[in-house]
Amino acid sequence: MTLALDRGLSLLEQLCGQPEGMSLTALADELDLPHSACHRLLTALIRRGFVRQARSQGNYLLTVKIASMGLELLSSKGIVDIAEPILERLAKESGELVRLSIVDGDRLVWVAKSQGTRLGLRYDPDMGMEARLSCTASGHAWLLTLSDERALALVSQQGFGQPKDYGPKAPTTVQGLLGMLQAARTRGYAVIDEVFAPGMSALAAPVVRGQDTVGVVSIAGPRQRWTLAAMERLAPALLAATAELGPLSRVSTLSGKPQLGRS
Repeated sequence: MTLALDRGLSLLEQLCGQPEGMSLTALADELDLPHSACHRLLTALIRRGFVRQARSQGNYLLTVKIASMGLELLSSKGIVDIAEPILERLAKESGELVRLSIVDGDRLVWVAKSQGTRLGLRYDPDMGMEARLSCTASGHAWLLTLSDERALALVSQQGFGQPKDYGPKAPTTVQGLLGMLQAARTRGYAVIDEVFAPGMSALAAPVVRGQDTVGVVSIAGPRQRWTLAAMERLAPALLAATAELGPLSRVSTLSGKPQLGRS
């Protein structure tokens, strides 16, 4: 039973990155599964509504059921309702992309965003993605609240990734990362410039509830407009926003830890 569950989850994870779907043969080969076992698992996932087949003998694709479940979970936790006015205010003030991520065990996951002066917080296709801890402002904002040992353990678990996939200033060594985290701790917030992606800058600050970091708010934009000076000017507003969001998160289950202030 445990093996079947593990294989089924591996199938879902594999299909997540394949918008055009994959054939039975490709899935079985990629996951090193017997074709018969792979077909049984796909049949079960189709029966539960998580997977569909494009046509007879066609590729297998994910349905929107997982996304729907995720949105339902976030809605039930009250995250969007609490964060919406705060993120919109920051987006309007900065004119840039403002994102909220939450700490989910050993991961930091983007869950909502507001873009510039456009009204309304919305979920987008990139929401639900796991932040790369070593080279995103969001990742650094979480790591700065942790000990070096814990921060490095999380980065080691996730990996630094391939340098070609990120910005020219992305850290590729432990020493480089620790230097950036120390600078972030001194400031109280994270700043990156062409670290996550060429031509992009961002700053981020942690959302702290009691002794726990439960999320991160970040502001990102093109470095020609979102300059270091502009980020420095907006840093107080960002810190005020995260300070406001921290206590408010007590009325939601923003993290899986026990809620503070509840009997």
